[in-house]
Amino acid sequence: QVQLVESGGGLVQAGGSLRLSCAASGRTFSFYAMGWFRQAPGEEREFVAAISWSGGSTYYADSMKGRFTISRDNAKNTVYLQMNSLKPEDTAVYYCAADWTHGHRWPATDPYEYDSWGQGAQVTVSS
Repeated sequence: QVQLVESGGGLVQAGGSLRLSCAASGRTFSFYAMGWFRQAPGEEREFVAAISWSGGSTYYADSMKGRFTISRDNAKNTVYLQMNSLKPEDTAVYYCAADWTHGHRWPATDPYEYDSWGQGAQVTVSS
């Protein structure tokens, strides 16, 4: 019922910017929140940012605050992640996720709190 498709990944130099998009299809009307996570090779999946679907409230991991911006366009069923001042340590596969089942919590920062996931977008930041 829910599908998430990410786009916008790629290679960028340190200090540069990149914007990821996540297009959702299905029962988006039931979404409570959407989030972005990232996972580097050999590392656990890490919370990046979250946004409530209806109100647009945002929450960021401390290391992302001030550099990354999450936004949404409900009419387009799309969530974005604008990434500025990128660092080599930001290199990872970035995943968008949707929280749409019962038991919602805000902010949801654990991967297990999300119900649907995109395929992932590779972001590589060179020195």
